[in-house]
Amino acid sequence: MQKQSGFSLLEILVAMAIMAILGGIMVTQFMGQTETATMQRLKGDFAAMESALIQYHSDNLMLPSTEQGLQALVTKPQDSPVPKNYARRGYLKELSQDPWGNDYQYAYPGEFGEYDIYSLGADGEEGGEGLNADIGNWNIDEAIKLLKSQE
Repeated sequence: MQKQSGFSLLEILVAMAIMAILGGIMVTQFMGQTETATMQRLKGDFAAMESALIQYHSDNLMLPSTEQGLQALVTKPQDSPVPKNYARRGYLKELSQDPWGNDYQYAYPGEFGEYDIYSLGADGEEGGEGLNADIGNWNIDEAIKLLKSQE
């Protein structure tokens, strides 16, 4: 008579329990990383748009109006004030959207600085808390510090 080899039900349950515990530990360790990565992307997008605005100002001795918006960095505005020395290829290849698929907002003059570039957050509406809060070039560093302190 041959003895059959294999795993018992108890051995399989113990292995599954160990995998569930390890999975739970890994999920909690990486939970805050998504939010931090989102904030880092916002910071990079803000830096790229700010750099383009600096170049726009350097060439034209003015910044785009609120009405012209960030689109003025991609295509030459036709409405007043029309820039006189607009770069032939523009200042950005295209405008990116925020991590939640919404357009970035722009105001000149800004409420928090010379100009404000901001995202309306995950909910796409003004105000909010956490990831739904408005995050701009004036408060991105504080938002990142707050996230890191909560990890």
